Amino acid sequence: MTILLPDHLQFPDVRRSSREGLLAVGGDLSLPRLLLAYRSGIFPWTDDPLTWWSPNPRAIFDLQHTQPPRRLAQKIRQSKFKITFDLEFDQVIRQCARPARGRESTWISPRFIHAYSALHAAGHAHSVEAWADGRLVGGLYGVHMGGFFAGESMFHHQTDASKVCLFALFDRLRDRGVALFDTQVLSPLTERLGAIEITRDEYLERLREALRIPATW
Repeated sequence: MTILLPDHLQFPDVRRSSREGLLAVGGDLSLPRLLLAYRSGIFPWTDDPLTWWSPNPRAIFDLQHTQPPRRLAQKIRQSKFKITFDLEFDQVIRQCARPARGRESTWISPRFIHAYSALHAAGHAHSVEAWADGRLVGGLYGVHMGGFFAGESMFHHQTDASKVCLFALFDRLRDRGVALFDTQVLSPLTERLGAIEITRDEYLERLREALRIPATW
């Protein structure tokens, strides 16, 4: 049974999620609720209605063992793209929200854009950008707390631009001691790039440990 969230700030136990991972409906996208959600192994996925999820199994990238596929590694070495961080968060999230081939709609509504922009202003959401000839051609954004990072969405206008951003982000997070990269639900793309599935219990244990790490962005 799906749980309707009360107005006060709390979530039910994630083990009450449905088979698909749906935990609760309602609430808001306020900064305190979003931070509590990520710290609890929960994330929002749709806006109308607002839904909260904690799937089992959970998909992650193992930062210590994930390496780019050979062809992508070659493109990274060629430095085809200029990579920046937090230079155009607003543009990145808005590009991620736009329909694209194979993705006619996204969950990133205006309310999500406003909420994650507030997370960015508070220092908890960050973007990675890929540039070619002075144009933004790819990027991604996600949520960071201590030794934890949750990848949210990415886009590209040139082949592999977003993938190069992802592996540049992996390097940055490894250098700063981040231990857990959450990619939520395994997709064909993330699996090709090295994502794996673990049980929700293992994920929650890794999350608890990661949040104790004083890793800075």
